[in-house]
Amino acid sequence: MKIYILAFCFFLNLSLFAQEQWTIISPKTEATPRHENSFVECNGKLYSIGGRGERPVEEYDPETNSWSKIADAPLEISHFQAVSYKGEIWVVGAFTGGYPHETPIPEILIFDPKNKSWRKGPELPENRLRGSAGVFVKDDKIYMVCGIQDGHWDGFVPWFDVLDPQTGKWSPLPDAPRARDHISAALIGEKLYLAGGRTSHAKINRVIDTTIKEIDVFDFKTQTWSTLDTEIPTPRAGNSNLGIGPYLVVMNGESGVQVPAHAEVEVLDTRSNEWIKLPNLNQGRHGTGTVLLDGKIYVQAGSGNRGGGPELSSMEFLEWKLK
Repeated sequence: MKIYILAFCFFLNLSLFAQEQWTIISPKTEATPRHENSFVECNGKLYSIGGRGERPVEEYDPETNSWSKIADAPLEISHFQAVSYKGEIWVVGAFTGGYPHETPIPEILIFDPKNKSWRKGPELPENRLRGSAGVFVKDDKIYMVCGIQDGHWDGFVPWFDVLDPQTGKWSPLPDAPRARDHISAALIGEKLYLAGGRTSHAKINRVIDTTIKEIDVFDFKTQTWSTLDTEIPTPRAGNSNLGIGPYLVVMNGESGVQVPAHAEVEVLDTRSNEWIKLPNLNQGRHGTGTVLLDGKIYVQAGSGNRGGGPELSSMEFLEWKLK
C-alpha cells in the first residue's frame, strides 16, 4: 500500500506541470553567449556574469524584457556560483585562465549593480584556495564548500569554510563526506544539500566521466554531515541547484553518457526523499546558474554540449507550482 501511495503522490505532484513547458524568452536586446559563468538575481533583476574569456556583466530587466551591458569584467572569471549579498553580487571561489590549469582567484570580487563597479573583497584562506566550488549565504555569513585547486587537472577537495563578511575572517568547518567540484550548493531550511558534481582529474585523463551520484547533507543544527539513502537520478556535473521551500531542484549539467548537455529537471522533496520529474528544458545546458524570481525559475546561457560549446545566450523560464 505504501508503494502505491508514494507513486500516487509522485504523479499528483507532476500533474501540476503536465500542461506546462519551459517558455523561451525572446528579449528586445540579446545577451552575450557565454559558459562557465554564473547567473544570479539581485534587487529584482537578473545578471549574467563571467564565463570563459573576459565576458561583460549584463543585466536583464524583467519589466522591459531587455538585456544591457553594464560593466566590463576585471579579468577572466569562470567556474563559480555567484551569490547576492546586501544588494551586491559576490564572486567567491572562482577561476581565471585556460584549461586544464585554471588558477583560483585569491580574493573575493564584488560587483555593485547600482554603481556598476567592481571592487576587491576579503582574500580566501591561502592554504585553501580553490575554484569550481559551491557557495551560498546563510544568516549573514557566506559559505564555500568543496571545489578543486588546480583547474581541471587535480586537487579536488571536500573542504567547507565560512566567511564573516563584517570582519573578513574565514573559519574552517567539518569536511564534506566526499570531494567534488563543478558543484552547486543549495540551502533548504537549516540544511545544505550537495547534489551532482564530479572529481575532475585531467592528470589521469578522467574528467567528464567522474560524476557523483550520492547526495551529501550538512545539518547546521547538529553541525554534522550525512549522506541520503536516495541518489541523484541523472548524475551530472556543472549542474545548477535551487532550494525552494522543502524542495531541491537539480537541473542542467554534463556527463559522459551523452554529448548534449542535460535538459532533465529533477526535484527532491526533502520531506519524503521522493523524486519528482518536471518538464525538460527546451535547451540542455551546463556551466551556468538558475534563479527563482517572482514564482518563476529562470535559466540562461551555458554550453549546449558537454565541454566548451556551443556557447548559449538563450533564456527560458518555468512557473513554479509545487507547494
